[in-house]
Amino acid sequence: MFRRSLVTAALLAALAAGTAFVADTAGATTPASPKLGIVFPEGMTARQMTDRVSAVRRIAIAKRHVRPALTAKGYAAALVHVSPPRGFAGAKRGNLEGFLFPSLYEFGASTTATELIDRQLAAFGSAWSKVDLGAARAAGTTPYQVLIVASMVERETVAPEERPLVAAVIYNRLAKGMPLGIDATIRYGLGIPGTRPLTKADLANNSPYNTRLHTGLPPTPIGNPGLASMRAAAHPASVDYLYYVRMPDKVHHFFTADDQEFCKKAAEYGYSC
Repeated sequence: MFRRSLVTAALLAALAAGTAFVADTAGATTPASPKLGIVFPEGMTARQMTDRVSAVRRIAIAKRHVRPALTAKGYAAALVHVSPPRGFAGAKRGNLEGFLFPSLYEFGASTTATELIDRQLAAFGSAWSKVDLGAARAAGTTPYQVLIVASMVERETVAPEERPLVAAVIYNRLAKGMPLGIDATIRYGLGIPGTRPLTKADLANNSPYNTRLHTGLPPTPIGNPGLASMRAAAHPASVDYLYYVRMPDKVHHFFTADDQEFCKKAAEYGYSC
C-alpha cells in the first residue's frame, strides 16, 4: 500500500509557493495590521503543521515585515496542553493528531498559537458534524476509530473515487485479523519522510504504528484528514477487496480480493510482493 498527499484545488491555489502561504489581505488602507494566511493541506501531521507555522513566520518577517505572535514553539506547546474534542473515547490529552482540520486560516500579527488551534478544532467540529456515523455505530466502530481510518485513507489516496475503496480494504482486513500493512503508519511512527525509502530495519521496528507487524489499527490517527476521507471512513464501499497496489500513473490503484492476483499485479508494476 502506498501514500501520496492530496490537496484540494482551492488549497493548491493558495499553496502557489509550495511550502507555506503568507498574504497581506488587509488592503492598502491598513498596512499596520495585515492579515496573514497559513495553509495546512489534507493529511498533514501535527509535526508538519508546526514546521509550517515556523516557515510562515519566517516569510511574514522577511517579506511582510511583520513579527507574528504565532511561533512554532508556541504551537507545539499548545498542542500538548489543549484537550481533544469530547466524544472520542481513546483520544488522549496531549495528542491532537486527527483533530487539526486542514484548511486555509487567516491570522493577524497578535494571533496566538492557542487561538489558531482553537479555530482548527472548531473547523474540525463543523466538518465532523457533517459525517453520518450511523453505519459505523451499527458495525461497532467508534468515532475515534473512524477518524484513525480516515487519516490512513487520506494518506493512501490521490483519486477521490478511491477513498471508499481504500476504507473498505482497511475494514475488511481488520475483520479477518490481517495486518493492515500500510507503510505510511510506519513512517508516521518513526518520523520518516516520504522522500526516504524504508529500510529493512524500519520495517522490522516494533513501533505500535508498524501495521506490518501488529494487527488492528494504529494507536492514533497518522495525520489530519479532510471531510471527504472522514466520510469515506464512515461509509466504506461494499466490496470484498483485501489488497491494492499503486498503478504506474501514481494516482490510481489496482484493487483485488485475491492475493495471487495482487502479487501478479505488484510484479507487473515493479513492486515486490
